[in-house]
Amino acid sequence: MGARGAPSRRRQAGRRPRHLPAGSFPFLLLLLLLCIQLGGGQKKKENLLAEKVEQLMEWSSRRSVFRMNGDKFRKFIKAPPRNYSMIVMFTALQPQRQCSVCRLANEEYQILANSWRYSSAFCNKLFFSKVDYDEGTDIFQQLNINSAPTFMHFPPKGRPKRADTFDLQRIGFAAEQLAKWIADRTDVHIRVFRPPNYSGTIALALLVSLVGGLLYLRRNNLEFIYNKTGWAMVSLSYIHGSSQVQFVAESHIILVLNAAITMGMVLLNEAATSKGDVGKRRIICLVGLGLVVFFFSFLLSIFRSKYHGYPYSDLDFE
Repeated sequence: MGARGAPSRRRQAGRRPRHLPAGSFPFLLLLLLLCIQLGGGQKKKENLLAEKVEQLMEWSSRRSVFRMNGDKFRKFIKAPPRNYSMIVMFTALQPQRQCSVCRLANEEYQILANSWRYSSAFCNKLFFSKVDYDEGTDIFQQLNINSAPTFMHFPPKGRPKRADTFDLQRIGFAAEQLAKWIADRTDVHIRVFRPPNYSGTIALALLVSLVGGLLYLRRNNLEFIYNKTGWAMVSLSYIHGSSQVQFVAESHIILVLNAAITMGMVLLNEAATSKGDVGKRRIICLVGLGLVVFFFSFLLSIFRSKYHGYPYSDLDFE
């Protein structure tokens, strides 16, 4: 037993402990320092991102659209890290610029931003800001923006693409169109809520009050309204009863009626195609519709008086 175990003990005694190569210690030290630095850099980026988001949320709590100058633009939009989308309106709102389109677009942009700010889906993934030309000329030059207003989307990662610039000339600047574009670029859907506009209701109430007041003052002498003979005499004074003859004044009357109908159609088209305030468009639509209905009915009444037996009418003036 002892003889057989002696060689084994000699082999064990002959083994030397393994040591790392002489140049490996500095390498391990460098690797350790690199890991510590990477971990510290990542932590620093997270802290910087948290500070930026916190600042943006604070600005959004005060105003749904906050202004940006060159320094803020470079810090919160151009410089990483960033995990949020930013919609920026490049505009020129100073009075000396005389940009009426900028003011109209700013109103629609404000409506859109307010709709997002006060919606239940509001979060820190989307913010709205604007850059005025007089406050950020260098930004306009850097992005090669030559016209205002211009809407751009800056994604969380990477540079803006061509589709990140809103096609204002083709689509217009209505808040609903901007919301649809934002949904395509960010997957954030915004339901637009417009503030109530009572201008049309107030104007209609004033008109009804005025007519009602005049009728109340003449309440004891309203027979003229129901006097068909009087209305007929007025018509016969300038409108000939035959289809074969036409007075000179009658030609002018027909010209004025057609002009009024044309004006009504123009107003209806303007109300349907314009991108302005909804309340103003509603008033224009009502005025245009009133002109078309009233004067076209009057024109049909004249036609019936000249061509006896004509069966069609709108509002019967006879």
